[in-house]
Amino acid sequence: MPGLKDVKDKIDGVSKTSQITQAMNMVASAKLRGAQEKMESFRPYSAKFAEAMGDLSSGMEGADLPLMEVREVKSVEIVAVTSDRGLCGSFNAHIISTVHKLIKQYEDEGKKVSIVTVGNKAFQGLRRTGKIRTSYKDIMGNFQMFNAREISQGISEAFIKGESDQVDLIYGKFHSVAVQKPEVEQLLPIKPVEKGEEAEEQKSAVSGAYIYEPEPGEIMEVLLPLFLNVQIYHAMLEVGASEHAARMTAMDNATNACKDMIAELTQLYNKARQAAITGELMDIVGGAEALKG
Repeated sequence: MPGLKDVKDKIDGVSKTSQITQAMNMVASAKLRGAQEKMESFRPYSAKFAEAMGDLSSGMEGADLPLMEVREVKSVEIVAVTSDRGLCGSFNAHIISTVHKLIKQYEDEGKKVSIVTVGNKAFQGLRRTGKIRTSYKDIMGNFQMFNAREISQGISEAFIKGESDQVDLIYGKFHSVAVQKPEVEQLLPIKPVEKGEEAEEQKSAVSGAYIYEPEPGEIMEVLLPLFLNVQIYHAMLEVGASEHAARMTAMDNATNACKDMIAELTQLYNKARQAAITGELMDIVGGAEALKG
């Protein structure tokens, strides 16, 4: 059985750890409010942008626009978005695991794979693959739209040059404070949205037909890069909110684990103390008996 001092030192150490995890939980909770509000306010804009793009792109030929050009897929680029910092449970690990599965799937199909990492954890988790083309580190703590624009420009240039025939985006989507799951979306080529007759009739009944000036093709040349910026920025917002939610949950679990450890160590301390007292009493009784003899 360990000594009283050893057990007491362990209790003190776990108590200090519990204080740290509680503080980190509170910080993550405060940051989550801002990140979640920012993400939720951007979602309607992203959805409306996608709706407008669907209306413009329906029926258009992809060959007329470089970012909509559909060709035989021989090389695929994967854009992986994670957080910069850890201590958020398995959030980043699930994203990286999804990337590895996708790499294996594409390589089994005979396709070449390259990776663009956004966030320190993506770079750390995927650098051993030797497939990273570009990495964007230390930007997830305080990112802006210009960061998404820089990333999308690099991806677009590689796609237009023919270095990649398809671009997939993988990020952690925020479903709730308790649930954040990896999401896989195809970024490039941007596919035109085919609308059914019912959707067209419903739209005409509600708002009528749109008339575009200039022609939709000219508008699409300007909107396609902006649409790509919006998609990447939206993914970064989702990861930002998911990171804080996952960290809050992880720190809460760590705090509860510390409380359980303190309870077990306290019980062990009491047993050790009782054993020490019993031993001292036995020594006293033994000495008294010896004096009587």
